[in-house]
Amino acid sequence: MSAGRPIAGDFLSLLADHSIPPISARMTEGAPAQTQGTTVFAFAFSEGVMIVGDRRATAGNVIVTDTVDKVIELDSSSVLAIAGVPATAFEMARVLQTSFEYYRRSQLQALSLAAKVRALARLLRDNVPMTVQGLGIVVPIFAGVDRHGENPGPKIFFYDALGAQFQAVDFAASGSGSMTIRSVLRFQEKHGETKPSRMTRAEAGRFALRLLMTAAELDSATGGVNPATRSFATIRVLTDGGIEAVDDEAQAAWMA
Repeated sequence: MSAGRPIAGDFLSLLADHSIPPISARMTEGAPAQTQGTTVFAFAFSEGVMIVGDRRATAGNVIVTDTVDKVIELDSSSVLAIAGVPATAFEMARVLQTSFEYYRRSQLQALSLAAKVRALARLLRDNVPMTVQGLGIVVPIFAGVDRHGENPGPKIFFYDALGAQFQAVDFAASGSGSMTIRSVLRFQEKHGETKPSRMTRAEAGRFALRLLMTAAELDSATGGVNPATRSFATIRVLTDGGIEAVDDEAQAAWMA
C-alpha cells in the first residue's frame, strides 16, 4: 500500500481489497468440515410443549452419525434443543446444568425461567468470537416452565447466533430443515382442521414425526424418521409437572 493513500471502507473490505482471506477461511482451508447438528423444533400442544430433534450430525456432505441426542434436559423443568456445532452446544448445556444445580442447592430454590433464558443468552454472547469466525455457531431452542409469571406454564424461546432471545407463542424451529418445519407448523396452526396447540399427545407425536420425515425429504442434513428401520427422533414433553422422555417404542406406536 503506497504511503499517503487514503483508506476507505471497513476492515473486512480492506482485507478483501488486498486479497487477504478472513481468519475463518485461513483456519479452515484444507481442514475437514465442521460437524453440524440439525434439525430441532418445539411446539405447543394440549398438554404443554413437545421438543423434537432428529439424530443426524453432518460434516459438509458427509453423514457423521445418526445417533446424536440434540434435546437435552438441563434440570427438572427446562430443556435445550441444539442446532449447530455439537462440541460448542454440548459444552453450553453442561455449563447450564451445573449453574442451575448450583443455584438450586445454594439458594434452596430453582432459578427463575427469566434468569435461565438470560443465562443461555449470555453463553451465546460469550461465543460471539467463535461465531464471527464461523468455527462454533450454535442456534438453540429453549423451553422451560414459568411458575411465577402472569401466564404460568411451559414456554418456548429461540435465539440467534449472537444471543438475542425471543419468546415464541406457538412454535420455534432451528437448523437446516427448519424452514420446511416452520412453514408446515404455520399452515397447520392457521388453516389445519386440528391445530397443533389443540392436539393430544399421540396426535402431536405423530405430527412431529411426520414433520421430520417431510423435512428429510427436502434436506439431506436432516435425519428424518423411518419406522421400518427403527430410526426415530429424540423427543421430550414438557408440562407443568416436569419433563418426560418419549422412547422409540412409544414413537413406533404413534406411527402404527
